[in-house]
Amino acid sequence: MTQGSQIGARMDVSVPNLSLRPCTTLEEFDECVRIQREVWKFSELETVPSDVFIIAQKTGGQIIGAFDGSRQIGFTLAFLASQDDKTYLHSHFAAVLPGYQGSGIGRRLKLAQREDALQRGIRLIEWTFDPLALMNAHFNLNRLGAVIRRYIPNFYGVTSSPLHGNIPTDRFIAEWWLESDRVKSRLERESALEESMAAQGIIVPRNVTDLLRSGSPQVGEIQAKIRGEFLDYFNRGYTAVGISFSEVEATYMLQKNR
Repeated sequence: MTQGSQIGARMDVSVPNLSLRPCTTLEEFDECVRIQREVWKFSELETVPSDVFIIAQKTGGQIIGAFDGSRQIGFTLAFLASQDDKTYLHSHFAAVLPGYQGSGIGRRLKLAQREDALQRGIRLIEWTFDPLALMNAHFNLNRLGAVIRRYIPNFYGVTSSPLHGNIPTDRFIAEWWLESDRVKSRLERESALEESMAAQGIIVPRNVTDLLRSGSPQVGEIQAKIRGEFLDYFNRGYTAVGISFSEVEATYMLQKNR
């Protein structure tokens, strides 16, 4: 969902005192920096400083925090963007502390992003995420209803984060069309209807995310293979609409654009 989105996919943690609200103070922005460091373990050079959060907040961007009582445990950072005469939000970070991942906080943060955007007349939120991060793919495509039409090789360069596996940071651009029927159906029923009708599929080993985190040299070969496949399909007018899982494989589902 971002440079290294970490929001969790399991549902095994309860946070009864959870609240979500915009971050507006210097102290809250400093907490966003702390959470960012704890989640991704970037070098000092690659860590986004609090100044950037302040600028985003002052220029129409969006910083939403998740709190367990008074303790900040997650956040989203989005920038106001404009391209081809459309205004949208680019969501750069969505992070939840490791001890709180799996509680549904990531979904709550995304829903808060959507609600705030719609109140401001914004109909599209985009973000990047790693094609090898399969649980993020499930969350973004199957649960939120985002779609993918673009694949950018080595978007951020090779970073210092161990979560990025010391390989090129290839990224999807997720498009979340906030008022589309697809998104509404996902958010209301959390179902994935179109995937069964998908015309094509790109297969990835089910354990590829674990291989990425472990720094396995095999990951580079897998990445290069699917990079070529996705670029080819997207150039031919396909859209990725979902992901399915078997015991040993995950399959990205693609449909021909109408």
